[in-house]
Amino acid sequence: QIKESATLTRDVLEQHFNDLKGTLKKLLDERLLSLLQEVDAIEQESIKPLDECQKLIEHGVSTADDLLREGESAVDGDVGQQHEKLCSFTKKALHIQLDSLPEVPSLVDVPCLSAQLDDCLLTILKNQIFRHGTVASRPPVQLEEFVEKPGGILVRWCKVDDDFCPQDYRLQFRKGTASPFEDAYVGSDTEFMVLHLDPNVDYQFRVCARGDGRQEWSPWSVPQLGRTTLVPHEWTAGLEGYSLSSRRNIALRNDSQSCGVLYSKAPTYSCGQTLTFRQVLFGELIETVGQPDRRDSLGVCVEQQNGYDSLQRDKAVCISTNGAVFVNGKEMTNQLPAVTSGSTVTFDMEVVQLGPCSSEGGNFKLRVTISSNNREVVFDWVLDQCCGSLYFGCSFSYPGWKVLVF
Repeated sequence: QIKESATLTRDVLEQHFNDLKGTLKKLLDERLLSLLQEVDAIEQESIKPLDECQKLIEHGVSTADDLLREGESAVDGDVGQQHEKLCSFTKKALHIQLDSLPEVPSLVDVPCLSAQLDDCLLTILKNQIFRHGTVASRPPVQLEEFVEKPGGILVRWCKVDDDFCPQDYRLQFRKGTASPFEDAYVGSDTEFMVLHLDPNVDYQFRVCARGDGRQEWSPWSVPQLGRTTLVPHEWTAGLEGYSLSSRRNIALRNDSQSCGVLYSKAPTYSCGQTLTFRQVLFGELIETVGQPDRRDSLGVCVEQQNGYDSLQRDKAVCISTNGAVFVNGKEMTNQLPAVTSGSTVTFDMEVVQLGPCSSEGGNFKLRVTISSNNREVVFDWVLDQCCGSLYFGCSFSYPGWKVLVF
C-alpha cells in the first residue's frame, strides 16, 4: 500500500505541476501578445499625424526646389526668353507660400512608449508556489464501518487527524473497481445509507473532507470494498389503491376507493440481528402526508392475511398515524408522536426464546422497539411459533401517503 500510494502520489504531483506550467506559459504568452498589440495600437495612432506633417513638409520643399531651378534657368537663359521665363517664375512665386509650414508638435507632446513591469509579481508567485500543494502521510478521514442493509449499506467514517477541523464530508462509491466513482453524500454527518445496491456485488467506497473555511477537499481515504447480502425490501405489486416506484420500495396511496393492507413481497425483515445506532431492518420515511385516520397502520406481521383493512390485528405489531401503538390488535397505553411530514418510524426486534423451538411450535418472544421522532416504546411480543423472518405492511384510508421502505 505504501509503495502503491507513493507511486500514485508522484504521478499526481508531476501531472499537476506539468499542467500548471503549461497553463502559466499559456497565460504569460497571452499577456505578452496583449501588451504587444497595445504597443502597436499606440504607435500607429500616434505616428499618423506626424507622417502627414512630414509629407506636407516634403511636398513644400520639393515645390520650392522646383521653383528655384526654374528661377536659375530664367536668369541663365537667352535674353529673348528671359522676359517670358521671369514672368512665369514671378507668377508661380506669388502663388506659392514658401514661408508657411504645418504645425509640428513639441517634443514633450510626442508619445514615448515604455513598459512598466512590476517585479513584485515574481515575489507573489514565488510565495504562492512555495505554499502550493501538500503531501499527507494519511488522509484526515477514513472509512470506519459497513453495515449491511436490505438493498443497501450503511457507511460510517471517522476523523483520524486530531488537528483537522472538518466542515463537510464527501462520500463516493462505484460498482466494482473499473467504473468511475460517483457522489453518494455531501454533508456534515459521519454516516450515510447508500441505497439501491445489488445484493452480493462488491462496491468500492471512499471519503474525503473539507476543512472549516476551506474550499478544497482533502485527500481521499483508502478505498474499501463493501457489499450487502440482503435482498432489498419491496412492496407487493398489483394491489389496487397503491402505486409503486420502479424499484418497488416506495408506495403511494392513490385516490382509489379500494382499501386494504399493502404487504411486502416476501418476509425480508429478519429478527435476531445486532443493531447499533438505529440499525433497522425496517423503516418508513414519510415523504408526503395525507389525511390521517385511526385505522392507518405501519408495522410488521407474521403472515399475510387478506380481508383486513389494517395491521391492527392478531400476529402483528404496528403504529397508527396518530402515534398509537398496537400489539396483536390491542392498543398500548404508551403512545408515540403522530406521524407527520418527514417522520421516520423504525422497528427494531431482538429474539428472546421462552421455550424450545420445534417444528410443532413453542413460546417465542420478540423484544420490539418502535421509534418515531426521537421517542421510542419497548415491549415484548409473544408468539406461538418461531419466526425467523417477518412481513412488513402498511394501510392508509386516505390518499397522499408516500412511504419509502429500506
